[in-house]
Amino acid sequence: MHRSLLARFRQGHRTHRFPREAPTLPPLYRGMPRIQSEKCASGCTRCQEVCPTDAITFQSGKPTLDMGHCLFCGLCETACPADALTFSRDYRLAVNRRQGLIVGDGEADRAALVETANRVFRRSLRLRQVSAAGCNACEADTNVLGTLSFDLGRFGIQFVASPRHADGILVTGPVSENMKLALQKTLDAVPAPKVVIAVGACAIGGGPFRGHDEVHNGVQDIPVDLYIPGCPPNPWTILDGLLRMLGIETPATQK
Repeated sequence: MHRSLLARFRQGHRTHRFPREAPTLPPLYRGMPRIQSEKCASGCTRCQEVCPTDAITFQSGKPTLDMGHCLFCGLCETACPADALTFSRDYRLAVNRRQGLIVGDGEADRAALVETANRVFRRSLRLRQVSAAGCNACEADTNVLGTLSFDLGRFGIQFVASPRHADGILVTGPVSENMKLALQKTLDAVPAPKVVIAVGACAIGGGPFRGHDEVHNGVQDIPVDLYIPGCPPNPWTILDGLLRMLGIETPATQK
């Protein structure tokens, strides 16, 4: 007992000061995509050709990137000969509209997220996490928010075991045929008002499994209140989305 207390005293304060301070991201982290179409060579479509999930399309010769399908693998950035498409270190990717995941020229829309959640759940948000055939990557980066470094509970946000005790569901995975009914039943068991959060490329659009006969390309048949893209999203990206949904501002990334 005494040894444990002594070790804890020596460790000091281990919880990050987020959102008062910006998170420290790994050197190879890929965040918000940036597109400068004026740099694109005429007729060049190399980024589109190497994309494994068809996240990049061209309209009037200008590329757009759908973060809902993007795996953030970086192949497009490597293939681009003119550095027209790059990934920044901005971890703040969450949006409340599906269209907001489409990145073109200029800054992405970062309007305030779900107003109902901000008003109703700001002091207490309980979520039931549903893994709808996920690979456990998004699930792991969601679960880690409960550890000492992130301490999700200090913001009044907790994951609960029963949907009847929840204010909403957080969905990961591409929604397989076998999980579709279970997902709907879980949502139906959550009392109103409720929120639906799609975390990761699979939950948003099917990810690398998009178009497969056994999946439903993510949460397609349920209205989604918050989209958090990535494969998987960094824990800071998930935490940022949850906090901004509750009206809590988050800091810009450290350079």
